[in-house]
Amino acid sequence: MNDRKKQEQLTRRNFLKMGIGALGAVALLEITGVSLLYMQPRSVEGAFGGIVEAGRVASFPLSSVTEFVNGRFYLIRAEEDGFLAVYHRCTHLGCTVNWQANENRFFCPCHASEFDIHGDVQNPPAPRALDTFAVAIEDGIVYVDTSGPQKRGEFAAEQLVYA
Repeated sequence: MNDRKKQEQLTRRNFLKMGIGALGAVALLEITGVSLLYMQPRSVEGAFGGIVEAGRVASFPLSSVTEFVNGRFYLIRAEEDGFLAVYHRCTHLGCTVNWQANENRFFCPCHASEFDIHGDVQNPPAPRALDTFAVAIEDGIVYVDTSGPQKRGEFAAEQLVYA
């Protein structure tokens, strides 16, 4: 009877084993939950990887460049009255290009690549023009689909979308 009582008694060693086991199980559950959330696709409406409503056609003046930070693109309204959405990543090494309005160009601060208002390379090392996103105009509103950049060699007038 005495041996049985000792077996049923909770020792400090058994208590620590149970506590460490419980903490390990909780940590494993948390890691599993975070991993599952990380692997979920993120296609939020109006954000990168989805459809972005840019605004009304009339709100973009001719020869203007408007940055959409969350969409990761610049919307260009060319002097020909067409729209073009260019990805803000340099085609050289993927750095973020900046629009310099005073010089009417896109500039990559990493390796000094320069692009004109249509995204064409003006100063290498960038190998080709900036990638574009599909643009659609419905009922006077400009929409940009950022789900997949379209690679291009250089600007062509057919790439512009008209209202």
